[in-house]
Amino acid sequence: MLKKRPIAVDLFAGAGGMTLGFEQAGFDVLAAVELDPIHCAVHKFNFPFWTVLCKSVEDMTGEEIRNNSEIGNHEIDVVFGSPPCQGFSLIGKRSFDDPRNSLVFHFIRLVLELKPKFFVLENVKGMTVGKHKEFIAEIIDKFENNGYTVNHNYQVLNAANYGVPQNRERLFLLGCRQDLKLPNYPDKITNPAKSNHKSHKLLELPATPTVLDAIKDLPQIENYPELYKQDWVLADFDKPSDYGMKIRNLCLSKNNYSYPRKFNNNILTSSLRTKHSPESITRFASTPHGKNEPISRFYKLDPDGLCNTLRAGTASNKGAFTSPRPIHPFIPRCITVREAARLHSYPDWFRFHPTKWHGFRQIGNSVPPLLAQEVASEIIKVLAIQSYQPKGVKDLGEISLLRFDMSEAAKYFGVNPHVIEPRTRKKLIFN
Repeated sequence: MLKKRPIAVDLFAGAGGMTLGFEQAGFDVLAAVELDPIHCAVHKFNFPFWTVLCKSVEDMTGEEIRNNSEIGNHEIDVVFGSPPCQGFSLIGKRSFDDPRNSLVFHFIRLVLELKPKFFVLENVKGMTVGKHKEFIAEIIDKFENNGYTVNHNYQVLNAANYGVPQNRERLFLLGCRQDLKLPNYPDKITNPAKSNHKSHKLLELPATPTVLDAIKDLPQIENYPELYKQDWVLADFDKPSDYGMKIRNLCLSKNNYSYPRKFNNNILTSSLRTKHSPESITRFASTPHGKNEPISRFYKLDPDGLCNTLRAGTASNKGAFTSPRPIHPFIPRCITVREAARLHSYPDWFRFHPTKWHGFRQIGNSVPPLLAQEVASEIIKVLAIQSYQPKGVKDLGEISLLRFDMSEAAKYFGVNPHVIEPRTRKKLIFN
């Protein structure tokens, strides 16, 4: 088997959940395309050694992606992304004719321009239901009429079956050039409901990490009043679970081929505190595990279960609605961005925008890295490449990248400050 790092491109990159998952599988994601300048800044902080292109895919060409990154004339192994799909219900009209689905068309266009060996299109489970299937058929036809083979037996994968302590189901559509072999979908590696499964094959799998496994070692933020004004603090961590050991990089997973990052494991980040009203605290405390609090409809996490699907809310140009955040299993408050990141399988070195609104949006919009890693690993197998763990430690980006509000981020990347409407927020203190 060849020993090298294959090349990938991330479209609709967000903060970088899929980028990280593919990196962990052994890819170099040399270019990431993202419209939102805040997401671009966070992406650049976490992946400073690769290129993030702050531009809409609608205005991007394959040639630009190649020329403005280290890809150049090199062959690309995989292009992946999660294009938003919103228009499914126009009667008597092809889905491609609905302007709300134009981003899917541009995803396909860029794949055809870049001519990668493989592509991965990730999207919501709802695309596989009812009339929406016709849209998937249109996507498949478009690829197959242009030199690609697509797996018609597309699958919805639940992150909970791949080591992520969260029930999160997403569609993955896999394709390859017609001269190549399609990758398989990954086999399940963990069992989210071990005691209830009748399948002997599932019973043989290790249990999916629980909510408690994910967050048990995190410092109690109530002990750090400075977290009302800043999102980080030097703190004392408790003894982690096996899952926590991996997330904190205290042990090296044999199948994690990402570049190690320089990071102080004694710093708790992404943990800005929320001031809840006394009434909310009382209601949160009285809500049973695994149930929704009646007024807010927030879900209270069961320490021995899994997190419900973490959602993003909407961008400021679409109302700036905040998605409900789960209630901590033991403390009557909503979880922090870092606790959400743990439940999404992000390592502790990975930083998010310090505001709760942007931070939760970046997590909720992203593919859990461990799920992306399993999908990417199947492509590695077909490429017949032997992944390897890089030597040395990479620096993270400039901390100033995390300080930006929307207008500052837009200025940094040289784009229109109203590409996404700015949102006012409190100024925070950074380390």
